[in-house]
Amino acid sequence: IIGEPATGFVFAAQLPVGNPGDVSYVLPLVAKVQTALSHVTTRPTPTIHSLAGDLALNDAKLRETLHARGILTVGIPRTVEPLSPTPTPEAVHQLLTTAGLSRKRTPRQVQLACAAGYSRPVVESIIASLLSRGAGQLRYKGWHGACVQLTMAVMAHNAATVRRIRLGRLTTRAQKFRRLLHLKSPNLLENQEGLN
Repeated sequence: IIGEPATGFVFAAQLPVGNPGDVSYVLPLVAKVQTALSHVTTRPTPTIHSLAGDLALNDAKLRETLHARGILTVGIPRTVEPLSPTPTPEAVHQLLTTAGLSRKRTPRQVQLACAAGYSRPVVESIIASLLSRGAGQLRYKGWHGACVQLTMAVMAHNAATVRRIRLGRLTTRAQKFRRLLHLKSPNLLENQEGLN
């Protein structure tokens, strides 16, 4: 699942065929999202700055490939110890230097990546939302049926997210990410005028 922590939108979800290792379907999923983002005409063009995951994604080759694409991997833990949500300036510099992304990513982006990687409830709340919308109880047969059902659950989740944003009901965590990303708060008066 690739989602946006500031809003809770799900942009892509891939259902593995069978049960391969987690690492095997990260790059195809990232490639799908990057292809979709290349068709967006707004400026600035959205990009994937960082990737967060669980300990199963801790693979040196995967990290190297993501770094080559300009994607930070600070959200992927190396041990079972929790990630630090607020790294020191020295740690930020070391992370950028180790990844070879000193010229591609800023210290601010590293801080956001650490906050998102530490915020495991962001991902878990999205998964819980999809499960509550039927993603976990497969009523269709086969892999194609599972894809259809997961897609419908993602669409229902994103529709609920749009409604929540229009009504101005953002979680504390979403508000924090909106502040970190310097996103404008929705104009509630403007929204009410549009409804009238």
